[in-house]
Parts: sequence; C-alpha cells; structure tokens
Amino acid sequence: MAKSSRYAAKVPDANGIIPYSDEEHGVWADLYARQLDVIEGRVCQEFLEGLETLSLPPDRIPQPLEVSKVLRETTGWEVAPVPALINFDRFFKLLSEKKFPAASFIRSRQDMDYLQEPDIFHEIFGHATMLTNPAFADFTEAYGKAGVKASKAERVFLARLYWFTVEFGLLQTAAGLRVCGGGIASSPGEMRYALESPEPLRRPFDPLDALRTPYRIDIYQPVYYVLDRMDDLFRLAREDLLALIRQARALGEFTPTFPPKSQEAA
Repeated sequence: MAKSSRYAAKVPDANGIIPYSDEEHGVWADLYARQLDVIEGRVCQEFLEGLETLSLPPDRIPQPLEVSKVLRETTGWEVAPVPALINFDRFFKLLSEKKFPAASFIRSRQDMDYLQEPDIFHEIFGHATMLTNPAFADFTEAYGKAGVKASKAERVFLARLYWFTVEFGLLQTAAGLRVCGGGIASSPGEMRYALESPEPLRRPFDPLDALRTPYRIDIYQPVYYVLDRMDDLFRLAREDLLALIRQARALGEFTPTFPPKSQEAA
C-alpha cells in the first residue's frame, strides 16, 4: 500500500470539497452507466440496497462529504479522502475509527477497463455501497482494529481475509451466486469472470482457508470464497482475528493456484 502511484491525489479545499474537471466527471458518468448495466442480476441484494441508499449522482463524481453524511446516518461510517496508496498503519487506523480511506483521484480513459490501484469509483461504487450494510460495516471495523494490533507478518495474512471478503467476496443467495466484494462489483470484466467462467475455483468461505490462500492483485482471481449469508460477517467480526491468524500460520499456506510473475512472463 505504500508503493508509488502514477496518479496524483486530489486535495479537498477548505470546505472539504474536491475539485474535479468536466473530463473527470465524464469518466465517472461513463463508468457508472456501464457498471449499472453489468451488475443487473449479478450483485447481491445488499449491494443494490446500498446503491439505493447512497443515491450516487450518475453524471458527476460524488463528494466524500455527501457520501459520509449518508453513511453516518446508516452505519456510523464516513469516507476519508486519501492519496491513491497509503501505508498499512494509516489504513488500519482509519478502518478502526470507522473511516473508509478512499483514493481521491479518478482513472483516466486509458484505464477504463482495468486499474491496478484503487480510484474513487472503485472506493465509492464498490465499497461505500456495502458499508451501508451493518454486517459488512461491523466486519470492516473489526478488521481495522485487528490490523492496528497485528505484526507485519500477521498483516500479510490479514490482508488475505480482506481480499477474499471485502474485495473479492461472493455470496450464495436464493437467486444464485452473487457478488458482494467491491473489487468485483466495480470491474465489468471480473464480474462476468467470477460468476460465469468455468475457470476459477469457488470455495465455501472458511476464514482459516481464506487466511491460508495466497493471491495476486494483477490478474483475475483463480479462487473465490463464497459466503453462505451476509450474517457470516457479523460472526466473523466478533471472533479473535489474530488468534485465527496464528492458527492459519501453524497450518501453513496453500500452494498458489497461479504462476509466479517471472514464470508467467517467460
């Protein structure tokens, strides 16, 4: 998270307003319209309800102050504008305080289809939407508190739990498999792949298994974990996450289901 970004952060003015250009608002509008078409029949009901609750503007980038007002009224969260990449200390501290760190820039048109680092569309459309859900919000807060206490080695495992739930989680519903993770919900390509491709493994969610599963950020995921119900996150939020990490470390990591970058390049 502390790596460099090729995007420059947008800094709020004295009133907390972030200045965006007409072009940047246009990128949001195009991303928003495209993703609304893709999520139909693919995201979970909780995501749709969150989208309705936030009532995001379709034609301009929403201000963090606007989103924070709604989140505070629903689950007590707020959005904290940050540069594209922040260090783990700050990331976990913000989450522990019920402040979601949202990168303040928006991608360029050259990166419309894929962006390795998070931008404000990913943060607001993908994540703030689910933070209106109490189970999701509680788990994210508990995750942040665990991260504040975790050692550097423990944080590597903890990152996996976030990756396979908040970012790339799936949910089993009466209507079939649905997306709940923001990394999938904000990506048209990965959404179709995660739900419809025969290639990835879709495993029942078990926190110990998720903690033991390595991942890469620059490819479609070869493994997804499927929650039985959103309330599973309520229970997970009340567990000792650091104790789970100790168990996972004792059991050892699973063999990666993807080639290393050097091998892939060769």
